[in-house]
Amino acid sequence: MKTIALIAHDRKKEEMLNFVLENKEQLAHYELIATATTGKIIKENAGLSVTTFLSGPLGGDQQIGSRVACQKVDIVIFLRDPLTAQPHEPDITALLRICDVHNIPVATNASTARLVLQAVAKKE
Repeated sequence: MKTIALIAHDRKKEEMLNFVLENKEQLAHYELIATATTGKIIKENAGLSVTTFLSGPLGGDQQIGSRVACQKVDIVIFLRDPLTAQPHEPDITALLRICDVHNIPVATNASTARLVLQAVAKKE
């Protein structure tokens, strides 16, 4: 089963929830992992099973990055807030870098995330 990581900055959490709700049926066929607050919001509002890690600023981005490096993640959907400085920016950059190193698709906005999900659905 493919694993999808879901991460959203604070100002993008509602957008992530909307994305998940609109794609709930398809996402239910994957193992979902997420940073703490994003995962909690998805569990409570979409009713999907989500394995949660630490909050991004507390190391959750790095935890997911380590799973990417171990080839345990197939897709990363990271709805980033490009207009707000993040105190853990080095962790975010490291996660994106490790996805590039291991050739893991990363969607950083909802439009790209939709395209990635469509592509995966066509392959299956």
